[in-house]
Amino acid sequence: MPHVQPADQKTGDIAALLLAHYDVHARDLPWRNRPGEGLPAPYHVWLSEIMLQQTTVAAVGPYSRKFTERWPDFSALAAADEADVMAAWAGLGYYARARNLIKCARAVAVGHGGQLPATEAGLLTLPGIGPYTAAAIAAIAFDQRAVVVDANVERVVSRLFAISIPLPAAKPIIREAADAITPGIRAGDFAQAMMDLGAGICSVKAPSCMLCPLQSHCDAFGLGNPEAYPVKAAKKAKPTRRGTAYWVEREGEVYLVTRQDKGMLGGMRSLPDDGWNSRTNGDGKAPFTASWQHLDNIVQHEFTHFTLSLRIAVTALGSDANPPGGGMWWPVKSLDKAGLPTLFTKVAKAVLASGER
Repeated sequence: MPHVQPADQKTGDIAALLLAHYDVHARDLPWRNRPGEGLPAPYHVWLSEIMLQQTTVAAVGPYSRKFTERWPDFSALAAADEADVMAAWAGLGYYARARNLIKCARAVAVGHGGQLPATEAGLLTLPGIGPYTAAAIAAIAFDQRAVVVDANVERVVSRLFAISIPLPAAKPIIREAADAITPGIRAGDFAQAMMDLGAGICSVKAPSCMLCPLQSHCDAFGLGNPEAYPVKAAKKAKPTRRGTAYWVEREGEVYLVTRQDKGMLGGMRSLPDDGWNSRTNGDGKAPFTASWQHLDNIVQHEFTHFTLSLRIAVTALGSDANPPGGGMWWPVKSLDKAGLPTLFTKVAKAVLASGER
C-alpha cells in the first residue's frame, strides 16, 4: 500500500509537468475555456458534469450544445416543461440524471438566486450532485482546490503509484494519492489535465507511455506493466431479464405512455410494456384485451446491471378506440421527436422494419 507524502519531490513535479503539458494539449470541449482564458460558466460545467456521469465525452458534446442553446442558464432550465427536458435528454441514458437536472435547476433558481454555490459543501446540498460532481464543479468552475477522481483519473493515479490493491477497495488509497498531487493553484486545470491524460495518452489498453509527460514518475511504467493497473476484481455475470413491449397503432399514430417517475426510465415517454425491471421479468400480460400479434424480432438492450430481452406484440385499433389509461397518440412519422429512450427507439425501428403493422 503506497503512503503518499504531499511534500514528496515526485508529487510536486507531477503537477508542474502535467500543467505544462495541458497548456499545450488541452482538449477543446464545448463547456471548457482554453488555459489562460479564465473560468468557464458554472452552468456549463454543471450541465456537462451531470451528462458525463457514465457517458462518454463524444456522446455528451451534441447534447451539451443542444441544452445550452435551448436553455442557456439555470432560470431558463428551471422554467422548462419537464416533458421537454426528458425528451431532449433521450438517448443519453440513466434518466434519473435528467430528473435531478430539473430539480437542481429549480433549487438553484429559487434558493440561490440562479447562481451555483462555489464550494463543495454548498454544491453537495443540491439534487443530483454527489462528492465527485461537487469536487469537479468546485475545481473547474470556481478554481477551488478539490480532489477530483473520475475513472480516467483513477487509472492515471493507480499507475503513477502502482497501487496493487483491487478496486473498489483501492478507491480510498487512490483518492489519498490524488490528494497528494493536487496543487493549491490551478486546481481546475489540473483536474481537467488528469482527465485528458487518462482519456488519451494513459488509455485503458496500449497506453502511449512514450508521449506521457509523467513517464519518469510513473511506477507502473518503471515496472514495465502499466496495463495491469488499476487492478480490478472479477466481474459478476449480468442477469438477463425478459419482457414484452406493446405497439398499438391507430390510423398512422402509435400509443405512448409516460413512465412513472420512479423506476427504470422514469418520467420518459415509452411504449406500454409488461412491467419488467432490473430484478424481475415482465408478467407477459398485455395492457388491455386485443388481437395481439407477436413479432419474431427480439430486441436486446444492455443496462448497467442487467441485459433485457424484449419481445414485441403489435395490434391495430379502430379510429374511435382508445386504450384504458392516460396515454397519448403520437404520429408514427414524427416518432423521432417523441424523445423515446434508446430501448424503445430500438423497438420502434424493429416494428417499422418488420412490415407487420
